[in-house]
Amino acid sequence: MDKNLSALKPTAVWKHFAEILRIPRPSGHEEKIREYVLGFARSLGLECREDAAHNIYVRKPASPGMEDRKGVVLQAHLDMVPQKNNDKRFDFTTDPIDAYIDGRWVTADGTTLGADNGIGAAAILAVLEDDTLVHGPLEALFTATEETGMDGAFGLQPGTLQGDILLNLDSETEGELYVGCAGGVDANIAFAYTEAPVPAGDFKAARLTVKGLKGGHSGIQIVAQRANANKLLFRLLNAQTDRLGLLLASVDGGGLRNAIPRESEAIILIPAANYTVFTEAVAAYEKTVVAEFAGIEDSIAIRLEACDAPQRIVPADVATRLTRAVVGCPDGVMRMSTSMPGLVQTSTNLARVVSDGSKIELQCLLRSSMRSEKEALGEAIAAVFALAGAQTELTGSYDGWNPDMASPILKAMTASYEQLYGTKPAVTAIHAGLECGIIGGTHPGLDMISFGPTICYPHSPDEKVEIASVARFYDFLVRTLAHIPRK
Repeated sequence: MDKNLSALKPTAVWKHFAEILRIPRPSGHEEKIREYVLGFARSLGLECREDAAHNIYVRKPASPGMEDRKGVVLQAHLDMVPQKNNDKRFDFTTDPIDAYIDGRWVTADGTTLGADNGIGAAAILAVLEDDTLVHGPLEALFTATEETGMDGAFGLQPGTLQGDILLNLDSETEGELYVGCAGGVDANIAFAYTEAPVPAGDFKAARLTVKGLKGGHSGIQIVAQRANANKLLFRLLNAQTDRLGLLLASVDGGGLRNAIPRESEAIILIPAANYTVFTEAVAAYEKTVVAEFAGIEDSIAIRLEACDAPQRIVPADVATRLTRAVVGCPDGVMRMSTSMPGLVQTSTNLARVVSDGSKIELQCLLRSSMRSEKEALGEAIAAVFALAGAQTELTGSYDGWNPDMASPILKAMTASYEQLYGTKPAVTAIHAGLECGIIGGTHPGLDMISFGPTICYPHSPDEKVEIASVARFYDFLVRTLAHIPRK
């Protein structure tokens, strides 16, 4: 297994990415990566600081003869999504990412790689370090806690950035320039309950698990119509609970708000007389969903395993209302764009369902390039759960980034790409929450483009970045900086 990333080209980018991989940086635990970036900037003698929202800001003067160019802000986020396979022993707050070269790709052993957005951050560090590059006035903005709420972007104070152009290095298909993105809002749902004793009777306790799903980024991969483990789990419970007298003790499904759930499990009690019947129902259901998702999912597994009997359960009426609400909750693609074929316009992801003995919390992340559709979808989800007796709070709303097809930097970058590679880049929008929309709100007038290397399966342990695309991305970034328009 080849782990020598520093031998890859461009050397400067991979060197910095290899260093970043050694630094734990899951969302909310970014202290060490901030220290690293600040220490690096100071070692170069560059102006740098950390703001109250924990963003890192670095300024580099123009190279000689480029002082009259428009100022450029290079932007990436420092945190990463911490996802791992269940059989992987790993602590994202202490352990370095175990990355290796796999043919054309760099990936990680059983965990997310963090190329989202570690490669973007590494490219910025490479630019800051290289005094041979030609560029105008540069600012680097490393934002905090993007993956769990875009906290850094929301906390950026007006007037912080002095540049005219913002290059966001957080896109995941090389050869594409993104000029727009979706807005989003979180639906936070809660069922309050008091645990009930296990009723008299002969029950068998079992862990019902849905696993083996691909998961992925809930914006980028939502168009693939992948299975949602939470939806699959509760669909089965809904079909069999009344028929067989199942009791729900606990549930733990999904993980992060912006990842399609790959796994979901529930501890249940099954009347002993119905255990064999339920076992057969589970096997039949697995065949059903495998057939439904043929060509999309290739490893769906639904398992029933005996476990220790719980002492208390979720009250039957709460479990029924929860189950029916999850089954009825919208999930997946709601509408496709009519103006940009192939682009999702509105979607939602039922990311999390978890109980703790006193409440059941659920979380959905809604995305849309249209504010009205985002708001209507939030109202629809809240209505479903209100009928079930749950409370829903919609938080963290942000608007999308509307495309400007007359953008001067878009014109310049399109020309540069064609000169480098002999073909025009695709110009499109993305169904994900880039920070451009939020930053543009506090710094109106910024001319913005997002681009990056090819990263597959972000937000999942299958995440990988294409080696050749990193070289093309960085060469394109360097050429872009050398051809920034004059003020």
